[in-house]
Amino acid sequence: MKMSENAKTLTINKIKINFESERNILEVARKAGIEIPTLCYHSELSIYGACRLCLVEIKGLGIVASCTARPQDGMEILTHTEEIREIRKTAIELILANHDQDCTICPKSTLCKLQSLAQKHGINEIRFKRTFVRRPVDKSSYSIVRDPNKCILCGICVRACGEIQSVTALGFAGRGAKSTVVPQFNKNLSEVKCVNCGLCATVCPVGALSVRDDVDSVWKVINNPTKTVVVQIAPAVRVAIGEAFGGKAGNVEIGRIIAALKKIGFDKVFDTSFAADQTIFEEATEFIKRKTNNENLPLFTSCCPAWVKFAKQFLPDLLHNLSTCKSPQQMFGPTARLILPDLLGVKQEDLVIVSIMPCTAKKYECKQEKFIKDGIADVDHVLTTQELVRMINEAGLCFNELEPAEADEPFNSYTGGGVIFGTTGGVMEAALRFAVEKISGKKLEKFEFKEVRGEKAIKEAAFDVNGLKINVCVVYGLSNARKVADLIRKGEAKYDFIEVMACPLGCVGGAGQPVTNDMQERIARATGLYKSDASFKLHNPQDNKQLLDCYKKYFEGGIGGHTAHLLLHTSTKNNDE
Repeated sequence: MKMSENAKTLTINKIKINFESERNILEVARKAGIEIPTLCYHSELSIYGACRLCLVEIKGLGIVASCTARPQDGMEILTHTEEIREIRKTAIELILANHDQDCTICPKSTLCKLQSLAQKHGINEIRFKRTFVRRPVDKSSYSIVRDPNKCILCGICVRACGEIQSVTALGFAGRGAKSTVVPQFNKNLSEVKCVNCGLCATVCPVGALSVRDDVDSVWKVINNPTKTVVVQIAPAVRVAIGEAFGGKAGNVEIGRIIAALKKIGFDKVFDTSFAADQTIFEEATEFIKRKTNNENLPLFTSCCPAWVKFAKQFLPDLLHNLSTCKSPQQMFGPTARLILPDLLGVKQEDLVIVSIMPCTAKKYECKQEKFIKDGIADVDHVLTTQELVRMINEAGLCFNELEPAEADEPFNSYTGGGVIFGTTGGVMEAALRFAVEKISGKKLEKFEFKEVRGEKAIKEAAFDVNGLKINVCVVYGLSNARKVADLIRKGEAKYDFIEVMACPLGCVGGAGQPVTNDMQERIARATGLYKSDASFKLHNPQDNKQLLDCYKKYFEGGIGGHTAHLLLHTSTKNNDE
């Protein structure tokens, strides 16, 4: 590969390596396929340099941390001298001496970086006196479990929460040996301004932060003969679950997911993509009305519960700009409760609705009081992709050998527009497919709006529809959403419609998915959704005949009408939980 004129050269373990814009020696080594161990480093976050595992020896400089040392032309570097290997082993042992070692029952077992490093460095005994003192586990959050006994003080969760999400729900307290990572004011996670996005659990290298597990609750209702249990599957799940069974990121596995859920014991299996099409009906109609009347613009999407909670807590002056539409998950719930009891011959209280989501914030969302009426929740339980993997394994199913199955009526028809909800820009693109056609009064010649696609964190696009100019913005990461909000307040940016997702690259990078901190894997998942969309006969939500018939039969007033307003829309007040 031809290098640019700015390329320079250094040697690592006597191997010549070219480098250009890498910010440290660690990144240069990784680019060259040389793995230097670390526990506190994350390529998308600021450099912390606390774990001291990434030490290297630089000729003329001695032993330094490779994450903080900038590469220089002509450097000679060694990564695994006897002295360095002994220092690393000692550092790992010291961490383990103050660590809960119940690895077999840890939710991150087999995925734990500390466990992996201990094995790779041949550590089979700890030479230091144990200083571990057990502390209470925080299970107060609907989304995240915080176990301080497993924390290694790497600070990645603190930086991720502050830098990527700008929430700062976690921070350091105490000094020296008494240092800890705790929620604000040493409270429980449920008592601080955590938005339940779960990014902290995704980046945590050990089991100090993990996704709350609700699998046993779902098994209980499945095995209750008096209950009829139905399940909905979010779009992003289909392009990630295969990774847990040796497949590649982006492989579409919806058929096998449906087959697995039926074998597990769910009575009916549906696809949330149906409700995603429904969300476009309501949200794009809301946008057209606001744009036509020039009121409460820009319109912010409301599909992401972490973003909605963030807006209520940190951007209360912009709440009137937030869409009143529920998320697809929460639209599916009341729609199912409207139709299924009579269709299946069951009582409301005996109908249990479960969601399979890529998202931890959905667990919090379904538990809000406004989504529970007369003691019956719109959605009863939310499982993440990770939890579905566990259920499949517990049921003894060989996922890769399952014969693909079809979703059940009446929620088995959906368009490509609903499927692409699972990635950043997908909601916006689906809404444009609806809105542009409605405003122009003409059938779209092409269904793709590639201007809103891609991995860029903040994307802008402008469209002219019969002389009506529409400016849109797509953003992921809540710190980026805050930046966009600040631009709007200052009058430095003017948009009509803004899509916000909390997770990196949207739902494909959700905290409930098989854990990855690799942007290329997230991109592969997104690509899988777009390929799925391209394979569909129908791409525009308004072409979903089954959904149109559903509105005609069950929703008085049609799209945006009385029944839709009652069941599919909600309050956006900042004290409305």
